[in-house]
Amino acid sequence: MSLKVNVFADGGSRGNPGVAGSGTAVYDAATGDLLREIVYVVGRKSTNNVAEYHGLLRGLEAAAELGASEVYVFLDSKLVVEQMSGRWKIKHPDMQKLAMEARRLAQQFDRVAYTWVPRAQNTVADKLSNDAMDAAASGHEPGIVGGASAAELARADSGAPAGSAATTLFTNGNGDTSLQEHQATTAWTGATHQPTRLILLRHGQTEMSAAGVYAGLRDVPLTDLGRRQAEAAAEVLVGRGIDVVVSSPLSRCTQTADAVATRLGLTVEIINDLRECDFGDYEGKTFDEADAMDPAYHQAWVTDSALAAPNGESNEDVNKRVRAVRRQLEKRYPGKTVLVVSHVNPIKSFLRQAFGAGKSFYAKLFLPLAAISVVDLFGSQAPVPMVVRSVGEYQHIEGLK
Repeated sequence: MSLKVNVFADGGSRGNPGVAGSGTAVYDAATGDLLREIVYVVGRKSTNNVAEYHGLLRGLEAAAELGASEVYVFLDSKLVVEQMSGRWKIKHPDMQKLAMEARRLAQQFDRVAYTWVPRAQNTVADKLSNDAMDAAASGHEPGIVGGASAAELARADSGAPAGSAATTLFTNGNGDTSLQEHQATTAWTGATHQPTRLILLRHGQTEMSAAGVYAGLRDVPLTDLGRRQAEAAAEVLVGRGIDVVVSSPLSRCTQTADAVATRLGLTVEIINDLRECDFGDYEGKTFDEADAMDPAYHQAWVTDSALAAPNGESNEDVNKRVRAVRRQLEKRYPGKTVLVVSHVNPIKSFLRQAFGAGKSFYAKLFLPLAAISVVDLFGSQAPVPMVVRSVGEYQHIEGLK
């Protein structure tokens, strides 16, 4: 099976120019295992930007040594990301040479993608680059400091067995995300194999969602904002090790799915049972308009998933077909990462199943447009069959208008 890796890199200079170093951490994109950790002394009179390029170069070199086929690079240097993505020109001669070397290294992989992340999400590489600058200040010549692999260093520090470390995006209480080092879920679920991971992505904005009306089976496309939301989601999903993309047949989902699949070089598989709930007579109506039809029934329907919309279906009906989809995906793609692009109620159904929640779950959970949630499936034989890794990540669409 081909190896996909996430490379987190950073660089810095004390004095700019001054003593400079870079730090690089390489992870298995599928498992989150830390594969390589690199502390590199750039020199005693280099700039921040040159050091950041060296962090990238060390990551590409390590990915090649590890035999990776796809490399997803994350840097908090917007300059390097934009230049390597071909959107910004490179004027400085030193950086032109470094960029040419990076492109030469990148040619040996099937895919290389570059993503900007906030410094708070690049803390491991930042620490390593500071270690490199400390070494440079102490007189270390340009080059790699030490030689231990990341896995060896991590196990020496923590006493953890091989394969127990992972890096995953979690949503905190403020709705933000940050990278957290943690024990892989296999350590406490009792599972003995890698899970099938479902990355659940809600579609972007449509005219109906912008108007605040019930949008079920009516096939409406994304708005301009919806397309930007889909592209923003695609940007942050590039490094998640996605193997398969599946989608609801409705246009708002297929357009969202295509935005991600195009970046990953994948095709989109349509699964009809990922469609939204049939809202029947509530379709196209606001909450107040639906409530005015029969206030008592509408208000009961909102909180009871067993009730069907007039001439429509219930969320229990949705839950049955989504449960069948979940089992199908787990059987067909064991140990893979599957992007599931769907609607708010089917995604809530996946999460409800993972949480083991009751009929009122749908009314209690808010999921923004283009939000990302993650569920790991370990199988019915595992002591803990399903684990929710994140719910409603939305920082990638904040500020979009």
